[in-house]
Amino acid sequence: MWDRVRKARARLFRSPHTEEDSNREDRTHQEKRTHNLFEAAAVYVSARAEDDQDQIDEASGWVSPEALSFGVSELACRAVIALARERDESPQTVARTLLGLPAA
Repeated sequence: MWDRVRKARARLFRSPHTEEDSNREDRTHQEKRTHNLFEAAAVYVSARAEDDQDQIDEASGWVSPEALSFGVSELACRAVIALARERDESPQTVARTLLGLPAA
């Protein structure tokens, strides 16, 4: 409640100090944003594909290692299924091909 009052007062008086505080709070809120495990997995995998170590490290810190592992696994399953449908092949054939393994 007091936050609303302070922001309303800042708008009325346009105090530079109050606007700085408001901007700082907005940045802090953005920094504290929680990331979805699937978002972390998507960023992590795409960063691995592009060999972007900074993005890999950042995405790794968004969720627990277990959650990231689950997200990456789910992404892999969905990608293999999508490719299998696109190629009209079985998911096992697509997975083995992607990994460079001989056909089963």
